[in-house]
Amino acid sequence: MADHQTIRDDGTYDYVIVGAGTAGCVLANRLSADASKRVLLLEAGGSDNYHWVHIPVGYLYCIGNPRTDWMMRTVEEPGLNGRSLVYPRGKVLGGCSSVNGMIYMRGQAADYDHWRQTGNVGWGWDDVLPYFLKSEDNYRGATPMHGAGGEWKVAQQRLSWDILRAVQEGAKEFGIMPRDDFNNGNNEGSGFFEVNQKGGVRWNTAKGFLRPAMKRDNLRVVTGAMTQAIRFEGKRAVGVTYRRGGQSFSVTAKAEVILAAGAINTPKLLEHSGIGQPGRLQALGIDVHHALPGVGENLQDHLQLRTVFKVKNADTLNTRAGSLIGKAGIALQYFLTRSGPMSMAPSQFGMFTKSDPSRATPDLEYHVQPLSTDRLGDPLHPFPAITVSVCNLRPESVGTCHVASTDIEQQPEIRLNYLSAAADQTVAVAALRQARTIMTAKALARHEPEEILPGPRHQSDDELVEQAGNIGTTIFHPVGTCKMGADPMAVVDADLTVHGMDGLRVVDASIMPRIVSGNTASPVVMIAEKAADMIRVRATG
Repeated sequence: MADHQTIRDDGTYDYVIVGAGTAGCVLANRLSADASKRVLLLEAGGSDNYHWVHIPVGYLYCIGNPRTDWMMRTVEEPGLNGRSLVYPRGKVLGGCSSVNGMIYMRGQAADYDHWRQTGNVGWGWDDVLPYFLKSEDNYRGATPMHGAGGEWKVAQQRLSWDILRAVQEGAKEFGIMPRDDFNNGNNEGSGFFEVNQKGGVRWNTAKGFLRPAMKRDNLRVVTGAMTQAIRFEGKRAVGVTYRRGGQSFSVTAKAEVILAAGAINTPKLLEHSGIGQPGRLQALGIDVHHALPGVGENLQDHLQLRTVFKVKNADTLNTRAGSLIGKAGIALQYFLTRSGPMSMAPSQFGMFTKSDPSRATPDLEYHVQPLSTDRLGDPLHPFPAITVSVCNLRPESVGTCHVASTDIEQQPEIRLNYLSAAADQTVAVAALRQARTIMTAKALARHEPEEILPGPRHQSDDELVEQAGNIGTTIFHPVGTCKMGADPMAVVDADLTVHGMDGLRVVDASIMPRIVSGNTASPVVMIAEKAADMIRVRATG
């Protein structure tokens, strides 16, 4: 662990938080609000003082950039016809909130009620809504369903595309009606996504929560700090060791060690620290400290199927950015007004609907974009086109995330098992057919949509399952690898304390027992808000 170097004592704190990402920044703010508590926040990445973090379109330059991304990949996925996917994870202050799509989305009330009904008392919709409201600063102002004055900015997007309005009109012909608010517990319908921005600039949790808290004397933030292992005394976590600048350090936590490293790196750290499946750890030569078979299991994600349609008589980013003059105009518009394509979230227009009328709530989410490529990261097509991505919100395919080496610097083995469940294949076929049907709407006739991906020649169910494997890709929502619950595979209880351990808590997307029906960043902010309250109550109790 220390490469035979001396491990230096780096102090004692009340709380040691591992990971300054979406959750960690919230926790650092809330826990350091008590001036009597010393808080240490460790982040493996660097500062978010990087221009592409803040310019919304800069996600294109943050993903796949070692300055801001862990540079992970999945294993080759049988359900994706043997493809391995790039799997971005934020490695920077603000974590994934510094590199994500900025969409403000809570999910559905039924998601959280399901958590509660499976034994997680205190996690129903009525329980968690106050925590969404607590941190929110919504452009609508304060309402029963929205907060104002909080740290988490929610804004309207600062651009408009006529072709997306036409898609919305077309969707109405098939019963997908416009919706004013995706975030009141029922997101069925269509609308333009609200985003975590302020004045056309990305708003991450580092800006909202961490920057104000860094003025406090009792909060210390260390970047470039790669946490190596949790330290224990018996079944109690008492601190961590970390490496920075070639040196190893040890810190002590008097109250709690809080893991907020995300759905991939939190189970990784637990396993490297000897918490997990005994046989798996022993096979790697890792001493077992505490047997907990659910660590790294229950990995869930939203797989998006990217259908592409060539269009006519429409302005799209493909054509606008297809010339030097067009690119110059886009840049000028942003730097003069903080609007236009450079202020774009990756997806502007969304729809929530059902793959089958028998569904109680929507199980499909559409992200519609006025642009197209063959694959994410490829150049834009040289013709006007739109992307109509659709994802299964409640996949039954479940994967794993486990360490494959004793080297903490090596990424874990990320295995999503996309489309392995027959039910997910059925939903994929229905989703592709539905996307095609929407594009036949009369409201879109003047644009003469022509399917490019997957291509109209693919018609049978078997062909569409195969094409789903060809065009499917992650929408960057991994959750569930340290799930909350009371069953034998649960890792944390409803207070987010690791089962069988003292002084060790997990606060990030890994605790979700079931993935939410929407984008995951703001649910993680909520989880951190609720956890901070539970931690403070325990400290004063």
